[in-house]
Amino acid sequence: MHLNSIDETSALLAGQDYICGRDLSTVVYLALKLGRPLFLEGEAGVGKTEIAKALAAGLDRRLIRLQCYEGLDASSAVYEWNFTQQMIAIRAAEASGGVDRAALTSDLFTEDFLIERPLLEAMRPQPGGAPVLLIDELDRTDEPFEAYLLEALSDFQITIPELGTIAAPEPPIVILTSNRTREVHDALKRRCLYHWVDYPSFEREIEILQVRAPETADALSREVVAFVQQLRTEDLFKKPGVAETIDWAKCLLALDVISLSPEVIADTLGAILKYQDDIQKLQGSEAKRILDEAKASLDPA
Repeated sequence: MHLNSIDETSALLAGQDYICGRDLSTVVYLALKLGRPLFLEGEAGVGKTEIAKALAAGLDRRLIRLQCYEGLDASSAVYEWNFTQQMIAIRAAEASGGVDRAALTSDLFTEDFLIERPLLEAMRPQPGGAPVLLIDELDRTDEPFEAYLLEALSDFQITIPELGTIAAPEPPIVILTSNRTREVHDALKRRCLYHWVDYPSFEREIEILQVRAPETADALSREVVAFVQQLRTEDLFKKPGVAETIDWAKCLLALDVISLSPEVIADTLGAILKYQDDIQKLQGSEAKRILDEAKASLDPA
């Protein structure tokens, strides 16, 4: 499936229940059209990872995910050799006698003993076309791993010393995400198109909630979104993202809540705030103050 316009891109994402603005649809369309990696930065929970999932589902492509973490290296991200099977092959050859060590060494480092990790998998042909490669939370890795990615993202190829260079017959669709816990090097960013994924406007967050939690009544949806948006203006360690808005609405539905109250908020804060210090800030009259401000924003008169 080929997308021929920004509107088609918006429709494809919307078809997977991903609601976004034209600016994001435009950069996604350009990344697909130009075959460039797309680098998405933004706060946690604003929907960066979901873009890759929506693209893979909408284009009917395989999603290959590399979840980044501190200390990630090539053996976890690209490939490693199956040492257990290699040892079995060595013992079997020794048991049969007449071992040609040079030939055995050559045989041990073939694709039969290769364990493919996400980056190498993404360079292989896939049914239905090139896969979507999601490199998630790149900011959690270190600079040496970023440097390793440069070859993969520049030429869409992986070099394995024992086998040579493996190039993708069709470049994968690459989505990189970062929560900006540190700055990613400019050399890597230059190889990508860039977009900052911000918190949505009130109207768009209502639209997202209607799609992701359609059972929520309109009045409750408006109260939930107004409260969360007001909450984001507070001095919190971790402000709630769209994911938390959706989770909270589903929790309120499970409790048959029809309208927000300070008591309901106090009982369900764990759905929207994930740090105890933030939860403590909303104890007592604070939750009522924020709720009153949120309701006032819904009815300024």
